Amino acid sequence: MSGAIAKRYAAALADVVLEQNVGDRAKAELLLFVNAFSSSADLRNFLESPAISEGAKQKAIEGIASRMGMDAAVRNFVFLIVQHRRTEMLHEMQVAFDEELNARMGIALAEVVSATALNDQQKNELKQALERRTGKRIEARYHEDRTLLGGTIVRIGSVVYDGSVRERLARMREQLERE
Repeated sequence: MSGAIAKRYAAALADVVLEQNVGDRAKAELLLFVNAFSSSADLRNFLESPAISEGAKQKAIEGIASRMGMDAAVRNFVFLIVQHRRTEMLHEMQVAFDEELNARMGIALAEVVSATALNDQQKNELKQALERRTGKRIEARYHEDRTLLGGTIVRIGSVVYDGSVRERLARMREQLERE
């Protein structure tokens, strides 16, 4: 049930930010606010307390938004979440918003695992190759796994591109066994 609610809020925010052409900015700002909210017990207690007036909460959110340089659409979204007492779902809404916005903007998330850290040129070349292959804009997250012998493994949704040395050796072994 909460997943459906989070998706409805996320879709509504996506409608607004895409209409205003501030999608990437809104994504970053909402993530920044959710991280601040999650890491500050004082902020959570203040915004979730029924003893604090809506006006005081709105003023606090406006102050935070001003210091963060937050877009009005994101600020209003946060206030709406607080007003409707849905702050316990804020992280879930942020994740749903990222997914909704990525889907609408033709962005695919790629999880890239490599044996060693990739330099900027390697990251750029890999990103361009993935964009050509998928026809989507790629947002990549990079991780290291020292257990890989070499190469990379890329996961985009449910599709895995395994360019690791271990996988290449396994394919060579299969080919040799067939011959």
